[in-house]
Amino acid sequence: MNYYKELDMVTIVEDIINLDPQMRFAAIIDHSGNIVESIMQSGKTSLESQKEEEHFCKQVSQRRQMRNQFDKSLGKVRYVHVEREKVTQMVIYTPQFTIYFTMEPEMTIENKLQIINKIKKMTSHL
Repeated sequence: MNYYKELDMVTIVEDIINLDPQMRFAAIIDHSGNIVESIMQSGKTSLESQKEEEHFCKQVSQRRQMRNQFDKSLGKVRYVHVEREKVTQMVIYTPQFTIYFTMEPEMTIENKLQIINKIKKMTSHL
């Protein structure tokens, strides 16, 4: 049985942010783009304000809906990886929620993939 099936959303986002010291932000977003639960690593910044973070999460949800249009022809999206100059952004889709998290861009691709796989296992029941 998956250990995370018994835990609440707060514990899940806390465990995501604690996977690596280079993690910045983690959020669980519903299909409407509302933040169900989120946490920011202390001392790290992502976007400049909570309002910007909420707006960005709405856009994450909109992009998911656009990508779903191609599920039949291309298959479902496993994860989305965006490299920016100042931050790495990752998105994982579960049936009920979207998991969005950011990390330092200097991390190796191997570490990023390990984190993605861990988060996919942690959130597979959502």
